[in-house]
Amino acid sequence: MDGGGVIAIAIVVMNIATYGFQMVAARLMGPDQYGGLASLLAVALVVAVLQLGLQATAARRIATEPKDVAGVERAILHIAYRASLVLCAIMLALSPVLERVLRLDSIYPALLLALGTIPLTVMGAQAGILQGERRWAPLALVYLAVGVPRILIGTVALVVRPTEGSAIAAVTLAWFAPVVVGWLALRGNKRAADAPHQTRAVLAETWHGSFALLAFFALSNVDIVIARNVLSDTESGLYASGLILTKAVLFLPQFVTVIAFPAMTSANERRRALLWSLALVGVLGLICIAGSIVLSGVAMIFIGGSEYAPVEDQLWLFALLGTILSSLQLLIYSVLARQSHRSAYLVWVAVIVVVVGGLQVASVTALLSLVCVTDAVLLAVLLALSLWRMRDDTPAQ
Repeated sequence: MDGGGVIAIAIVVMNIATYGFQMVAARLMGPDQYGGLASLLAVALVVAVLQLGLQATAARRIATEPKDVAGVERAILHIAYRASLVLCAIMLALSPVLERVLRLDSIYPALLLALGTIPLTVMGAQAGILQGERRWAPLALVYLAVGVPRILIGTVALVVRPTEGSAIAAVTLAWFAPVVVGWLALRGNKRAADAPHQTRAVLAETWHGSFALLAFFALSNVDIVIARNVLSDTESGLYASGLILTKAVLFLPQFVTVIAFPAMTSANERRRALLWSLALVGVLGLICIAGSIVLSGVAMIFIGGSEYAPVEDQLWLFALLGTILSSLQLLIYSVLARQSHRSAYLVWVAVIVVVVGGLQVASVTALLSLVCVTDAVLLAVLLALSLWRMRDDTPAQ
């Protein structure tokens, strides 16, 4: 099996395990408790932009500078270790704010989330190095270690105590597993002496990449935070359960981005890579949307069961939202691959639209419709801009 196939299987298993945990949590915790966990996981996804920024930077720089792999690796890990501690300190300071804004049962889940940012950040640097070196087998093991321990540890924790604190403790513990795998994979690598100029360049690129990804993940997760504040506990739990399907559809084609990203760094290949990747993501999304309509009853089993029945008729909209978001994510990575930074500001504009409009809604349907329309408009604008900026690229022969 080639590297693309190995990565595709690993990412599919990772996503099944990751969202399997959320399905188990939704069923064991019920709508009232699950809304709190979903909002914490949404914050975790936003915080993970630094991890993804480090991964994208490492993969791009190693792919374009193969003669300086050792120097890039040292710079990336140097930044990752220090940034993880800074991020943890920031999240610890923000814990009282998260407790209040997310209406958590106590401050402890927020503190545990802060601790988890350390392995979460380091893992991104490790994965980026492996991706850039095209070491697909160990990278696949890292992805498997992201998902499998979460569902195993999380299920045990929730059976013992089905609370948001128990669930986030299990997630935090599971985040250390891929770091161990990444350390084992990289421990034999030779690293160059520290080069301050290279560290500064890597840091600058990581900052730009993280800024763009932060905009995307803020857009894809701000709605659950809004739901926790404008809807009742039960309605926000219903919305959160629908987002299980959204996130599953969003991350289902993640392997497409991982495989296509190196090609997107080349002016000769990036237009073709983007269009073919978008087509594949679109086909997978249409299958999911059709499945959520035809097999809505089966889908309800996986997102929590009969307690969440009021959201069944809207599952296709949640699947549509996931399809739009997966396409947006691919476009963001295309932007990062060609080192264009201004598109991120358009995503922030969409975040503002969702926040301002979301504070005026009073139902699950209204919030879901607002998010879908806003994201669809953004997708159309970004795609048009991307194709226009690549109009002079020379296709590979």
